[in-house]
Amino acid sequence: MTRRLLVSAFLPAVLSLVAAAAPVLAADGEVKIGEINSYSALPAFTEPYRKGWQLAVEEINAHGGINGKTLVVVSKDDAGKPADAVTAANELVSREDVVMLTGGFFSNVGLALADFAKQKKVLYLAGEPLTDAIVWSAGNHYTFRLRPSNYMQAAMLADEAAKLPAKRWATIAPNYEYGQSAVKVFKQLLSAKRPDIEWVGEQWPPQGKIDAGPVVQAIAATKPDAILNVEFGPDLVKLVREGNTRGLFKDRSVVSFLTGEPEYLDALKDEAPEGWIVTGYPWYGIHTPEHDAFLKAYDDKYHDHPRLGSVVGYTLIQAAADILRKAPSTDTEALVKAAEGLTFDSPFGKASLRAIDHQSTLGAFVGTTTVKDGAGIMKDFVYHDGASVLPSDDMVKTLRPQM
Repeated sequence: MTRRLLVSAFLPAVLSLVAAAAPVLAADGEVKIGEINSYSALPAFTEPYRKGWQLAVEEINAHGGINGKTLVVVSKDDAGKPADAVTAANELVSREDVVMLTGGFFSNVGLALADFAKQKKVLYLAGEPLTDAIVWSAGNHYTFRLRPSNYMQAAMLADEAAKLPAKRWATIAPNYEYGQSAVKVFKQLLSAKRPDIEWVGEQWPPQGKIDAGPVVQAIAATKPDAILNVEFGPDLVKLVREGNTRGLFKDRSVVSFLTGEPEYLDALKDEAPEGWIVTGYPWYGIHTPEHDAFLKAYDDKYHDHPRLGSVVGYTLIQAAADILRKAPSTDTEALVKAAEGLTFDSPFGKASLRAIDHQSTLGAFVGTTTVKDGAGIMKDFVYHDGASVLPSDDMVKTLRPQM
């Protein structure tokens, strides 16, 4: 009798623990995607990014979902830490029954997720991580990347930088995978176009912790004719303000990754630099049917203009949905096969995922910065198709030795 009472008392608690430990399986009418990003570490980019993918999910499900099944995105925050991203990925795969992983912002986080995908044999569609390693030196069968990489953006910027009379160049970049990769490839590409240039100085502040005064002073001491900048986010704002105060940018050319993105120009407002050559997203000046439709849908839902993060999040989930629709099943190998060579739509037009290295051909806008009506914007911008700046298949075979 006593034994029965004890079992009766403890049985509900035991069942609750078992239920908590059990995987959360997708319902018969659902397909689950896992999404991981650095929401708490860089909200200026990731919040618009989240709005973009949420808009995509809404549109996909309004048009029949994934072959009649509802698309569900299960999202987690990695706090900008590779270890947290891997923990989140493991939970999504083992507990949430997701069929693929998407997302990532920082390059070191993206590389950690790519390695997880390789070890666990799950497809990972990276959105923002820009390091070339993710598809080349550390590329693998299971990892794909959406955004134009460091190599692609550097090639676009180097074309413009080569036209400058500047011969003495200095660099400023965050001291982690993204910054190191961007500087390395830009130097290679620009030096190949302009053998007469000299690299006279470099500064490597820790990501997210720039002490802008000493950085500006050290670069000024090298007396460069031009500067390559790879800083972004709050670090970029601090660098621009300190550089303007100390006259670092006066009568010097500046080439800058990412600075034309509204996430960063919006924060600078009328302090935005004049005449920097940048990659970015001039949402206010793109007049194509694809972009007009995206702009209207985004404004209708959020009553705000999109940022580049919005485009990345939106296109990422739309491309993931196209993979799922094309594949005959949600088996990982079927998804990988469907992704290789896939052509997908974006607000910038059609792009594809190359079979040879799993890099997307999505392009980027290149132009110069200016201030208009108290806000930083891009002018004289041109869209560069990503396919036009990607290396040949033969070159990829040397960059991706595991092929």
